[in-house]
Amino acid sequence: MKPLYIAAYHQSRFGKLKTTTVPEIVAHAVEGACSEIDIEPVAVDVGSIGSACGLTLNQQGLLAGLMAGVPGLGGKPIEAVENACASGGQAILSVAHKLALGLGDVGIAVGYEKMRNDEGKMDGKLVGEVLGYFTEPDEREGKTYVFPHLFAEVMQEYMATHGVTEADLAHVAVTEYGNAKFNPDAQMRNVEVSLDDVLTIEGINRYLVEGLPLKTYDCSQITDGYAGLILATEEGLARIGVKKQDTIELAGFAQATDPLRKGGRRVLEAEGAFRAMNTAYDMAGATPAEVGVAEVHDCFTVMGAIAIEVLGKAQYGQGAAYWVDGKAAVGGECGVNTSGGLIAKGHPVGATGVAMVGWCARQLWGRVPAELQVEADVAATFNIGGPICASVCTVLKRP
Repeated sequence: MKPLYIAAYHQSRFGKLKTTTVPEIVAHAVEGACSEIDIEPVAVDVGSIGSACGLTLNQQGLLAGLMAGVPGLGGKPIEAVENACASGGQAILSVAHKLALGLGDVGIAVGYEKMRNDEGKMDGKLVGEVLGYFTEPDEREGKTYVFPHLFAEVMQEYMATHGVTEADLAHVAVTEYGNAKFNPDAQMRNVEVSLDDVLTIEGINRYLVEGLPLKTYDCSQITDGYAGLILATEEGLARIGVKKQDTIELAGFAQATDPLRKGGRRVLEAEGAFRAMNTAYDMAGATPAEVGVAEVHDCFTVMGAIAIEVLGKAQYGQGAAYWVDGKAAVGGECGVNTSGGLIAKGHPVGATGVAMVGWCARQLWGRVPAELQVEADVAATFNIGGPICASVCTVLKRP
């Protein structure tokens, strides 16, 4: 397969898009990514767009048609993809597959979500309901907020299985809030959170499900946002005038899907996730030890711990300790979620997977704020959808 390169990345500030319409969001993502390297959208051959809640929250389907409405993209191979919270990562893989098939040499992947209304307010009950659609129907019964409930169960199982405490997992949130204050695009950039804040039940911080350990600060943010990323072959780079040394290679990528039902699966072992991550490593000719920076899907703090194990940075059951020991910090063994992660940067569902890859590319380019910059030659991402169901993994390298 021809090597593929990230030529450009662009994203909105995560938080509130207010009166920005979905067609405008799509256009801003495309045109913003193109402007990063001073090209017009007409130079793009193929595209893909990911969103999880376009129909349920925005009453908008056929997003590929909106993308084709951007001047220069009409009549080109474009598709919309939905893989729950892994929709953005899936959009990148969709473009990579198109380029690998020879359908073009330049492609764009877009992800977005608008989860708040035009005043920037959210309907928590509605958002909880529509996100619950991405679970097995039988597992929604008796759960007011389906995803927090399911991951509260995962958190309880992880703690019981590995002897981990709530305080151990709280280090994920504290580390990420600490990173977010230096990321100008992070939703929670103006919020300070200490270990005591995460562990103390008062004010906004409460247990979300009676009898289970998940608290408000263990959760990612309901967020508006968009992101766009341009991929190209070497021939494509030459056509759009981008030098290979100014790109980041998408050296490895893979996707795997486990059954949607959480019950009956060994979710802590995350079989599909490990398979996808190891396949991406094999494709890239890389090892976990080489990865110096990573963005992982910390929809809840327990996933921040499990993700370390999926990355291969810690053995089974040792992911939480990696955070406690400071190994995931900017100056640690591998800077993990230096963007602030989903917990503090924000989680605009369809944009998340694109933003993970885009932030890692910025890290390898040396284009993140100095306080967050990690010196690395290899990066990895791990994007999930559902109750550790769909997994999209990538490995990036300096060319």
